[in-house]
Amino acid sequence: MPELSFLADMNISPLTVSHLKKQGWDILRVSDVMDKSTKDIDLLEYARKHGMVIITQDLDFSMLLALKGYEKPSLVNVRLEEARPDYVTSRIIDTVSELEQELSKGVVVTVDETSVRYRYLPIKQEL
Repeated sequence: MPELSFLADMNISPLTVSHLKKQGWDILRVSDVMDKSTKDIDLLEYARKHGMVIITQDLDFSMLLALKGYEKPSLVNVRLEEARPDYVTSRIIDTVSELEQELSKGVVVTVDETSVRYRYLPIKQEL
């Protein structure tokens, strides 16, 4: 069980969030703390203020982090074609176990079926 706190975006199954909670994770779903139609920038600011890692399937968060030049919050982008909650949960657990130290420092992580990639924040825009 990681030492980090997590905020799961609405596109992450409640079954995944429930399973992670049962494993002892400190995780909330967006709908637990704000309206599910809340804008991405407001979710980003909430996670930043509360020291949470965002788990999402929405690529807009990476763009927002780059535009804002933020060093946190860390972000786990789940890019899986297989959407079964047990599979998604397993990939998230494996990824966070592998990269917990990096997530505590500020990274964007992309998880797909075959790989896990990460990039430290802030995202520098190359000219």
